[in-house]
Amino acid sequence: MASEVKGIDTTGVTGTLIWYYYICQREVWLMSRQIVADQSDENMDWGRFLHENVYSREKKEIAWGSIKMDTVSNVKGQLVVAEVKKTSSYLQSAKMQVLFYLYNLKQAGVDAVGELRFPEERRREAVVLDEAAEEKIEEAVHNIRRIMAREKPPQPEKIKFCGKCAYREFCWA
Repeated sequence: MASEVKGIDTTGVTGTLIWYYYICQREVWLMSRQIVADQSDENMDWGRFLHENVYSREKKEIAWGSIKMDTVSNVKGQLVVAEVKKTSSYLQSAKMQVLFYLYNLKQAGVDAVGELRFPEERRREAVVLDEAAEEKIEEAVHNIRRIMAREKPPQPEKIKFCGKCAYREFCWA
């Protein structure tokens, strides 16, 4: 399903790519080529466990077009799209991922609000799409398309997240 967003076609851009765009653009390129990260990585295992076992009473992973939302619920007549994360260490990435979902829903005429959930920290954070966030999403989609179109990945850059990255061997082996 193609979603036209103020002239930007978001088809093929996923919430996961938005998430990684704000962490490591090399990961965006690797994922866009279906290069699979180390599936036995302990962080990947823990993420799968959280996804399968936390908030079990709510509808899980709702797929719509190129997006997959962790949970969707109706709270007092308001559609709430929530993303569950292990930690708030990647707060900006997580927030932009939820904003991407809200952005796509808005373009389809669906009014929703977002929420980030950090079960290990026992906290939640509201996410609201505004005009400034829409502009950031449009810019990210444009830049992700440029990264995906590259023949070679961006050069690896050592950042604080490299040690926990399931792609680290692609960069530092």
